Amino acid sequence: MSLSGSLITVRTGRQGAMREKSKFCREYIDEISFVTLNTKDMESLGLREDKKARLKTDRGEIIVTCRPGEVKPGLFFMPLGHICNSVTHADSQGTGVPDFKGVDAVLTPLGPEEVVKDNE
Repeated sequence: MSLSGSLITVRTGRQGAMREKSKFCREYIDEISFVTLNTKDMESLGLREDKKARLKTDRGEIIVTCRPGEVKPGLFFMPLGHICNSVTHADSQGTGVPDFKGVDAVLTPLGPEEVVKDNE
């Protein structure tokens, strides 16, 4: 089972604090490797908090940790960083800033047989 939605990238306070430590420390990587989605969307996928899923766009796919939040159904909020950059669009349409919001995405829970390699 999968859920189609829209990826919206954001900044978080914790992300900023961890970035000051290092963009390569485990805390920062963990902070930029999750998506927040609607609780009912999580339930429909059979996901619980901190479970892994595959987030796929036409640019690629990444493994994310899922967290429930006060988010409209069909939206996936993810902190900006090098992890989400691999699935967002590089084309700036002449503005110099790529599209980091409203990227079509599909979220699929990982099966129990799938081996998870942490994002680096």
